[in-house]
Amino acid sequence: MTASETIRRLREAGVLAVLRAPSAAHAVAAGDALVRGGVTGLEITYSTPDAAAAIRELVARHGDAALVGAGTVTTPAQAEEAADAGAAFLVSPGTDEQVARAMTATGRAVMTGALTPSEVMRALSLGADVVKIFPASLGGPALLRALRGPFPDAPLMPTGGVTSENIPDWIAAGAVAVGAGGDLCPATALVEERYDVIERLAREFRTAFVRATGGAA
Repeated sequence: MTASETIRRLREAGVLAVLRAPSAAHAVAAGDALVRGGVTGLEITYSTPDAAAAIRELVARHGDAALVGAGTVTTPAQAEEAADAGAAFLVSPGTDEQVARAMTATGRAVMTGALTPSEVMRALSLGADVVKIFPASLGGPALLRALRGPFPDAPLMPTGGVTSENIPDWIAAGAVAVGAGGDLCPATALVEERYDVIERLAREFRTAFVRATGGAA
């Protein structure tokens, strides 16, 4: 899958679940629950033990039915490992030149983090396919709307502070997709293996995105 095809699928998925799980097994089970609930964008973070194993298993289980990638990529070695595991995209919380270049070299879709105009410019100059606005909760949809002024065509994805209730505000502000962590995959639900909770929340997030983009839930 090309990077451009991955980004097209990300836009269609609309919601990227940021999975910070206590184990690879928890990440896989949560990923299954998310897909059942309609959230098919799965970002397995490197704060999850043996993240590459979870990515590999989710790709094997869901194939083209899910868009599986790696998050919290902070070293070139992680970028290479995740790509080898089958990650379709790589996400970093910030924009570091060495890491960004390693991510780009894999041929996978690249998303690097930014918060200010200068950081957005740096992310785009280093080849980010999508700029992850993080932590988006610091400025809310108003920040994203303000960034749209100087960067009207930049693909911006807010992560942090995204809920099913405020998805319409993020979409209206110009988000190409949204990243959701604890509000979609609560830490307590992961630890207690309450995958029914995660599946229910996934349905709420997916419904909110579809309605916000003019579809019928």
